[in-house]
Amino acid sequence: MKYVGVDLHKHLIVLCVVVLVAGRPRVVKRARLHCDDAQGIRAFFQELGRFQVVVEATAAYEWFFVLIENRADRLVLAHPKKLRVIAESTRKSDKIDAQVLAEFLARGMIPQAYRPPPRVRQHRVLVRHRCWLQRRITMLKCKVRNILGHYNADIAELFTRQGEEHLATVPLSSADRFVMHALRQQLALFQEQLRAADEQLAEFARSGPAIEQEARALLDTIPQVGTVTIDVVLSELGDWRRFHSQKAVAAYAGLNPGYRQSDKKRLQLHISKEGSPWLRWVMIQAAWRLTTSSSRWGQMLQRLQLNTGSKKKAIVGVARHLLCTMFAILHNGQPYKLLGVPNGNQRSPQPQARRKPSTQAQQKGCRPSAPAPSPRPRRCAVG
Repeated sequence: MKYVGVDLHKHLIVLCVVVLVAGRPRVVKRARLHCDDAQGIRAFFQELGRFQVVVEATAAYEWFFVLIENRADRLVLAHPKKLRVIAESTRKSDKIDAQVLAEFLARGMIPQAYRPPPRVRQHRVLVRHRCWLQRRITMLKCKVRNILGHYNADIAELFTRQGEEHLATVPLSSADRFVMHALRQQLALFQEQLRAADEQLAEFARSGPAIEQEARALLDTIPQVGTVTIDVVLSELGDWRRFHSQKAVAAYAGLNPGYRQSDKKRLQLHISKEGSPWLRWVMIQAAWRLTTSSSRWGQMLQRLQLNTGSKKKAIVGVARHLLCTMFAILHNGQPYKLLGVPNGNQRSPQPQARRKPSTQAQQKGCRPSAPAPSPRPRRCAVG
């Protein structure tokens, strides 16, 4: 078996082939090829026979995997941050990096990264493009309000039909009028593209497998969690069954707090912020909405704020708890339950009023019977 280490760049690809001789890796072949030379890359790997390949997870590794996945016995995607021996080395070059990857692969010491399947990759492309469009729309609206703020003419209904009529009456300068016209054209274009992206995501969701449809239905039972939040969570998590615990999910999202402990001293650090920033962003936004609409989640925010002394830290804790709740729902296959109500989006039934003792019983001096105690509401098993 041959082990190939690949140092992949935008224009060049550096390869190193090693074999194990008496338990020690030995370099048998090296190559330096251009990325646009697909035939040369195929010819290089065809001459190897049986081989395994390792490459670091970069922004553009997928084309290389697709090119050789039918010929390789095994494809390994290495985690760049966990390969600190390469980043912290004082002797670093493309040739050395490829050799280190090949030797680590031969010894079985490569820390692997997650390679999402094709459908998850397509889902991420659509979801991230939709989020990018929404942020550009927000940026353009802020620019428009900033210009009107110079004339003390900003109103809350600016982006409605009433706002368009109001905008026509504002005496803007020629320069501001030119910029305003350009911003409104861009805003209309991005809004049209956002609607198209929503339609594409809806069609993508309808074509999903049964397990994805079930996951969407389960997450939809959580209050204040809509289509956008569900799309971001499912696309960024990928296959949630690969996580063994709620702590692993929180760590993957970068919502896990760090700490440094020595002897009797312990220093609490910030969250790691590793993983997808889109997943952290959507969980924070969902946590804000949930704490303002649900008394239970609002009380959680207040309790965490008292413990941490910061509302921002508290909302991060709520977001982490919400992500763990989503994972528990997906893992157990049970919908969200709040205080015994099957669907958290529904309102809990109002408690029945206690019956007052009759007037006739009071006149006879009879002691009214105590009302039966109401059953305690069951707490949420996964919330």
